[in-house]
Amino acid sequence: MKTTNDYLPHPIFASDEKRVPRVLLAPQRYIQGNGVLDHMGNYLSLLNTRRAGILVSTRGQQADGARVIDSLENSGIDPVISTFNGECSLDEINLHAGHLESKSVDCLVAIGGGKCVDAGKCIAYRLGVPVVIVPTLASNDAPCSALSVLYTPEGVSSGVEFFPDNPALVVVDTGVIANASERYLVAGMGDAMATWYEARVCLQNPNATTTTGTRPTLAAAARGEMCAKTLFSEGQSAAEAVAANQVTDSLENIVEANTLLSGLGFESGGLAVAHGIAQSYTAVPVVHDNYLHGEMVAMGTLTQLVMESKEEARRVAVFFAEVGLPIHLGQLSLSADDRSALDIVAGATMEFPFIGNMPLALTPESILTSIIEAHELGLAVADAIGDTAYRRLHCAST
Repeated sequence: MKTTNDYLPHPIFASDEKRVPRVLLAPQRYIQGNGVLDHMGNYLSLLNTRRAGILVSTRGQQADGARVIDSLENSGIDPVISTFNGECSLDEINLHAGHLESKSVDCLVAIGGGKCVDAGKCIAYRLGVPVVIVPTLASNDAPCSALSVLYTPEGVSSGVEFFPDNPALVVVDTGVIANASERYLVAGMGDAMATWYEARVCLQNPNATTTTGTRPTLAAAARGEMCAKTLFSEGQSAAEAVAANQVTDSLENIVEANTLLSGLGFESGGLAVAHGIAQSYTAVPVVHDNYLHGEMVAMGTLTQLVMESKEEARRVAVFFAEVGLPIHLGQLSLSADDRSALDIVAGATMEFPFIGNMPLALTPESILTSIIEAHELGLAVADAIGDTAYRRLHCAST
């Protein structure tokens, strides 16, 4: 995974290899609740905003974006719209940065899914203004972090950018989440579940480092553990709430787990092989074209857990099956016989910079073996408890 901009946290925080500090990163404010989009003007007053760039898709401009724009205008803030076209690529980022550079905006509000909010962070960095993140899905843990994952225009993972500041504000309207597809919330659970298992690896490995090149904090690991605990206890209830378009306490808790606990946990707790495998699945067209990031992370998490603890891998696989996440290769439109595709995944995983956080040496062959073992575990779990939730979500999304 390559870096593509001039800011890197490692020379700042980890310049002394013998005395690597612990570092915790977090947004300045996190605001979550039913209806909070209607108060965006109040929140932006914290930033003394007078003219705000708004990164939002065409569809979003007619829905959630319109609510944000109304709130800003009612507070005397001038919105400047820049229409997001769907991909967090350098081409798209530079297009919006060029458009907004002459508009004298003093902050950027990114409204949408994971790629939109990641693109928003990149654009705000180029403009030298604070970024406000308004996720309309709880499908990933990107909103709170000071980094963005980049993709090619075709959607293949291509690199990462780091930023000196986390978002100034993260505003999550659970009413919006409750009216989105259940599959997105469930995908967010797949992304979030990896947080604890990757942070645990990093905490236990004295040589492991986080995305800032530093040691993980106990606080981040504790958030990761609470994230997993919340998912296990309330994930199914939250999914049922979204299926009924209702905001419940369980939904509030899972949205916070998917977004805040996972976001803080991964960035300051550390990554391992689970996300390396997930990012590598984007290089397989049939997976990239049909599956969400969190669904790929779910498969990556099972593969990592097979390397560590088959008992824990089964526990997680059962949870994934119960909420509708993929647990075997067939549920990513692959099979154990697709060796050319699996070789691509295994080879690309070796390029992921954080697989060294694992306590064992990895090779393409060992990664491939673990992918197959996780697949076989998933087949056994599906045979035992069924795949009703998975089929319901995926039939509903087609």
